[in-house]
Amino acid sequence: MKSSRRIKREIRQARVRKSVRGIASRPRLCVFRSQKHIYAQIINDLEGHTLVTISSLDKELKGKLKKTGDKAAAKEIGKALAQKCLEQGIKKVVFDRNGFLYHGRVRAVAEGAREAGLEF
Repeated sequence: MKSSRRIKREIRQARVRKSVRGIASRPRLCVFRSQKHIYAQIINDLEGHTLVTISSLDKELKGKLKKTGDKAAAKEIGKALAQKCLEQGIKKVVFDRNGFLYHGRVRAVAEGAREAGLEF
């Protein structure tokens, strides 16, 4: 039986999620990418709360981004997410690539967040 691309990603996601958990002192930075947009959120898994969220659809970023689905946009998402986190006092996070390869736009989000002061 052949697996589709989405099912394979969900298998990788479950495998990584076993070891990557977000706690209050070090929440999880989860990245999701679609073909047109990119989304990132900071999650405390112990309480089941999303602390910070941002995407390429947000009003404050729509004017800055020429395209919403490229690496430049992903880097801006990472920087904006890190600024929101630092405002709330979150300095250290655990990176969750959500089953995607650490390459391209997912990597750009991580690099943008690191440049803006977030620690992984």
